[in-house]
Amino acid sequence: MIAIIDYKAGNLTSVARAVNHLGFPCTVTHDIAAIRRAQRIIFPGVGAAGAAMSSLKQLGLDEVLAEQTAAGKPILGICIGCQIIMNHSEENDTRCLGLVAGRVTAFPAGLVDETGRVLKIPHMGWNRIRFRSDHPFLAGVDPEDEFYFVHSFYPVPDDPGAILATSDYGLSFTSVIGWGHLVATQFHLEKSGRPGLRMLKNFCTWNPSD
Repeated sequence: MIAIIDYKAGNLTSVARAVNHLGFPCTVTHDIAAIRRAQRIIFPGVGAAGAAMSSLKQLGLDEVLAEQTAAGKPILGICIGCQIIMNHSEENDTRCLGLVAGRVTAFPAGLVDETGRVLKIPHMGWNRIRFRSDHPFLAGVDPEDEFYFVHSFYPVPDDPGAILATSDYGLSFTSVIGWGHLVATQFHLEKSGRPGLRMLKNFCTWNPSD
């Protein structure tokens, strides 16, 4: 069973629908015992870092996520779940989970593309990823594949070895993280069509011990 963590951060139904479509049993839950029993955990979400961390703490989910990370259970973070695994976010000046050493920073104003066009913030829409490392989570993904992003902040891991892929939006930013038994995407896997489903399936079948 895959536990999809419910911490009032939205977007859970579409994630569960995608997992079920792939043929894997899942449950949307904030029950700590159920999360501990699950074989793997998906940690999605939308919204602001401060509100997300407040909900996690109120439900005791910050502690169980740290516990299950230390136990080596496979964990997937999506969107805000890719940010609050860091130590700190500039958004709401938020102390985060600290599952991966690093920070979350905002896209600066005045970013431009290669033609000089001013880019809008948030970064919203389809974008490619550039592979930085070989990893089972990325198996079968084509360099021309595009993924769906909606964000104004992005993660900056302390260790470059945690960066599986980057994307470009006026600057190069981390879009896929891999650290031990944890992987995370800044983009929405569940909204990214066939390539997103491919990566989601990779997570659901991944054995980090191999």
